[in-house]
Amino acid sequence: MSEHRRKPPQPQGGGRAAARRGQSGSSSGRRAAPRGATGSPSDYGTASHASESYGPGGEERQYGGRAEARRAAQRSGGGRRRAAEPGRRGGGGPNGPGRGRGRTAPPAKKRFIDYPRAGKYGWRRWTPSWKLVSGLSLAFLGCLVIIAGLGYAMVSIPSQNAAAKSQNNVYYWADGTQMVATGSGENRQNVDLAEIPKAMRYAVISAENKSFYDDSGVDPMGIARALANMARGGDVQGGSTITQQFVKNTYLSQDQTVSRKFKEMFISIKVGTKLSKDEILEGYLNTSYYGRGAYGIQAAAQTYYGKDAKDLTDSECAFLAALLKGPTYYDPAGNEGLDSRATPQQNRKNSEKRWSWILGEMHKDGHLTDAAYQKAIKKYPEPDGRKAAKGMTGQISYLVDTAKKYVLAHSDIPQTQFDQGGYQIYTTFEKKKVEALAKAVKKIEDERLDPKKRELDRHVQFGAASVKPNDGAIVALYGGAGYENGHFTNNADTAGVPVGSTWKPFVLAAAMQYGTYRSDGEGVSPMSKYNGDDNLKVKQNDGTYVLKKDNTPFYQKNESEYPWGYITLRKAMEQSVNTPFVQLGMDVGMDKVADVAQSAGILKGSLAYRNASFALGTSTPSAIRMADAYATFAASGKQADPYSVTEVKHGGQPEPGFSKPKIKQAMPENVAHNVTDVLENVIQNGTGTNAKALGRTAAGKTGTTDENKSAWFVGYTQQLSTSVAMFRENPKSHALLSMNGTAGVDSIHGGDIPTEVWTEYMKAALKGEDDPGFPEAEEIGEVQDGEGAPSPTPTVTAEEPSPTPSETKEDKPDKDQPEPTPSPTASETCQFGWCDGGTSNGGTDTGGTDGGVTSSPTPTESSDTSNGNGNGNGSGGLFGGSNG
Repeated sequence: MSEHRRKPPQPQGGGRAAARRGQSGSSSGRRAAPRGATGSPSDYGTASHASESYGPGGEERQYGGRAEARRAAQRSGGGRRRAAEPGRRGGGGPNGPGRGRGRTAPPAKKRFIDYPRAGKYGWRRWTPSWKLVSGLSLAFLGCLVIIAGLGYAMVSIPSQNAAAKSQNNVYYWADGTQMVATGSGENRQNVDLAEIPKAMRYAVISAENKSFYDDSGVDPMGIARALANMARGGDVQGGSTITQQFVKNTYLSQDQTVSRKFKEMFISIKVGTKLSKDEILEGYLNTSYYGRGAYGIQAAAQTYYGKDAKDLTDSECAFLAALLKGPTYYDPAGNEGLDSRATPQQNRKNSEKRWSWILGEMHKDGHLTDAAYQKAIKKYPEPDGRKAAKGMTGQISYLVDTAKKYVLAHSDIPQTQFDQGGYQIYTTFEKKKVEALAKAVKKIEDERLDPKKRELDRHVQFGAASVKPNDGAIVALYGGAGYENGHFTNNADTAGVPVGSTWKPFVLAAAMQYGTYRSDGEGVSPMSKYNGDDNLKVKQNDGTYVLKKDNTPFYQKNESEYPWGYITLRKAMEQSVNTPFVQLGMDVGMDKVADVAQSAGILKGSLAYRNASFALGTSTPSAIRMADAYATFAASGKQADPYSVTEVKHGGQPEPGFSKPKIKQAMPENVAHNVTDVLENVIQNGTGTNAKALGRTAAGKTGTTDENKSAWFVGYTQQLSTSVAMFRENPKSHALLSMNGTAGVDSIHGGDIPTEVWTEYMKAALKGEDDPGFPEAEEIGEVQDGEGAPSPTPTVTAEEPSPTPSETKEDKPDKDQPEPTPSPTASETCQFGWCDGGTSNGGTDTGGTDGGVTSSPTPTESSDTSNGNGNGNGSGGLFGGSNG
């Protein structure tokens, strides 16, 4: 076949690149004219493209676009087959296209980074060359060296003297006037290494960094772990070497950030090259925090042992070294205000265990001789008790404690940074109300208690709190006798003190809101009748009786054997009769009772187990939380969490996180109004009549527990809700003691001394305020009498007559003295599947965390305390009370 046979026209898919290549082949050695310039058919890729469109054998090769054209160009210049010379056979003249692949393509322009790789195909095209890999690696390492050099050059070595210049924190009353300035500024003093015993140095080295004198001062793996932990959203781990910890201690900012961690690393490297190991160790011991506001070894020695650092024994040095693990958990005095787990008992165990371990490590490392070790380990070096800091006396100590806990719980400020000072804390506390509450407690104590004459009047404690309804602001609290008198727990945030019958309003509110299992969701009227007789068998919803562990029926008792018969819930609340509320709680469902209490402001962690006695106040919320929950009734069902701080500033700039808690509708308005109506009657005609001396519209409820181990009164007006708790405790174990015989009477009830304190305070706090009363309560729910009530239900009146005066005291409970909350012992309590299997102490000795929790007395250790069924465990949270 002729080599010059006519070729069919090229398909129009080649694109501009193909057209240009076709034109380039139309003139030998000359640049082709622009496409379409001559008007000839070759300008449009008819004949001039033939040499590229057809290969040997006449097979058609079509290029789909620019990419295919580029690949064709690359192949044409690849060197596999010599390109045809212009004018030769196959040279691609305008009239002589041949079988060659066209003329040689111009060489590709070199790129600085050849990626994807030119001239390679398939996976080789995307595999970087060794030149590229090595070049980039060297560039990256070079950048790291430059960055490290800049970082090293820019950071400066920290000074322990600068770190010692901490400032005080200043607290302000609600009106903006200064309450107190307190901090670590005056409790810090640097000492030379020569004044620090060798035992203290080696105790820290053996416990914290055995290779201290040999390492470079930086632990790369520790830093990597910290950065990885940050990437996962966790807390930044502390420096793992003494050098890194010294650097961290000298920072006034403890921000948990990647940049701070890198800066710490660079400074640690520089410190390791510029300072001697002894200088680093001296700085570390002088800047570390040992708890109780003590920074540095000299302040720690004075705080815990009342001596200079140079006089510390080997055993005392090991104790102080143990504190560096975390004074919150290793100070034997306890720190329940910061963490409910940090009880004095648990902290003592932690301290002894680490103290003995440190001594063992010192001995093993050759820093203690056999004789010195045996002498040091022989006896645990008991530290001194806590002491009141300057200005931290009276109620100020508890106000500061509460506000500090609130700040730490509602911000990202670490405690160590906060304790370094410089903060201005604006609180909700009103000075006049705080003073009025303390004065009320003092007055009633002086009138009713005489510990010098009566042993049973000793160790009596009071806790109280006052909260604004519809707001949540804590305006006053009473935490105890003061730090200066050795009382370091905040009784306003008590833990382990059951609230007794002050819990019954939550049971009634749940019944009015949810109804019982027999009412099909219809609320229960407070005029419903339940059996109020003593020694009553309690039924479950399936009609069976609640059983004890020995499978015999459980009987709920009242304080007296008076035969109340079927009485309205209103009357049962008035006289604080137990049996109607236990059965009502069973009918409603104890979980619904718990839900209502939580919605009102009680924290989940302070709730007791949901057995039959749960309805009678076995839970252990704090005085702050009880005042806040009753404030929900006062505010027509609107609830706001209690708060003690309105603003925090540092360096004149406000810190985030201190806006007012949001107000929410916790229960229907009319439910709250009806609870208030019933509680007004408690003051007018029932167990709270001592509160009538207030002389204004008020509502409230008394509460007393088994063996009179605690007594409460919680009451409110529209302007103020206040709770008062009274209890006795063992000063060493903090176990609750019976108040039978206290104040020279057979028993203490919520209706007497606590109510008297409440009334005395409220008179002063509300002086000059108007008396708005309460919103009118509309009729609610249906009359749903308890099982066994006379049928048909008789007509009831708003008020039921009390028993006749002719009845003897043995037959009728004194309406001024509510009955305690008797309940089964732990061995008797295993009801409807809720068997706690725990202690029978009415709550554990822990604190909460909201506006400042401090731990308070632990419950009694006997098996017949107020709840008899277990403890209120879990986390009480800020202002929470018990925390299991």
